[in-house]
Amino acid sequence: MAIPLSQVVFIEEQAAGIGKSAKIVVHLHPAPSNKEPGPFQSSKNSYIKLSFKEHGQIEFYRRLSEEMTQRRWENVPVSQSLQTNKGPQPGRVRAVGIVGIERKLEEKRKETDKNISEAFYNLCLLIYQKKITIEISKESQSKTVFQSADAFPTLLQTIRFKSYLLSMGIANPVTRETYGSGTQYHMQLAKQLAGILQAPLEERGGIMSLTEVYCLVNRARGMELLSPEDLVNACKMLEALKLPVRLRVFDSGVMVIELQTHKEEEMVASALETVSERGSLTSEEFAKLVGMSVLLAKERLLLAEKMGHLCRDDSVEGLRFYPNLFMTQN
Repeated sequence: MAIPLSQVVFIEEQAAGIGKSAKIVVHLHPAPSNKEPGPFQSSKNSYIKLSFKEHGQIEFYRRLSEEMTQRRWENVPVSQSLQTNKGPQPGRVRAVGIVGIERKLEEKRKETDKNISEAFYNLCLLIYQKKITIEISKESQSKTVFQSADAFPTLLQTIRFKSYLLSMGIANPVTRETYGSGTQYHMQLAKQLAGILQAPLEERGGIMSLTEVYCLVNRARGMELLSPEDLVNACKMLEALKLPVRLRVFDSGVMVIELQTHKEEEMVASALETVSERGSLTSEEFAKLVGMSVLLAKERLLLAEKMGHLCRDDSVEGLRFYPNLFMTQN
């Protein structure tokens, strides 16, 4: 049911009472002869009452009063008013009230379901194309081994081609679907981690935080993402399997992956030399000088302090490390 604002004469409020809800009385002009059909063709009353059981009448009254004052319906173009005054078109259902809201919600739900279905279809298609690309890369990689020297005239071309294949990521990532969800899965995952982390560790001085490892591994695995729990469980098996990398936990609880050849004495000696050259350093300053994360830089300085080579000054300006003169001077 709809009433044009041009039919409203004035409005008034009726306060709520005991057992009675607040009401707004809308006084109307007599019904025009060409009015649209409604629940009743005529009435002896010239007003309607709008009841509000759970508040909202104050805001409704304010908004309706503003519309009555501005009288914006008088500025509607003639063409639009003609379309509004036309009777209901055959075959067209006008959705109003609760039914209209439910219909809009249903349309929105159908549109959302359609978008989700399209997204999953595209995702499945992407995974399928990734598998095909991996198969092609494996086939091409095997051909580089067995083809004659005429196919790749120079060693440089062979190395370059293999680097393109490696940039695609891990060819056969270890997954639960392949090895289950038990110890065997974590063992195979540990072996694969050791293979892909050795080169990045050598580039970064032999040590990386577990956060950096997590990002690096998942970037290489592509769609087969690895959970933090599985990564930690796999890293705990590195040393037991006698792999070239191992998991190390500092006293502060920070976890890192380091090469088996990474020596603690060399790391401490390097930190002592850098701090001695500068006189004193914070962990942030030390991180910038050696090119590593602040977290690892702080752990390296704390380790040097634990071994007695450095001492600290913890003040309002922050934590600063100095060479321990008791160890270096007589």
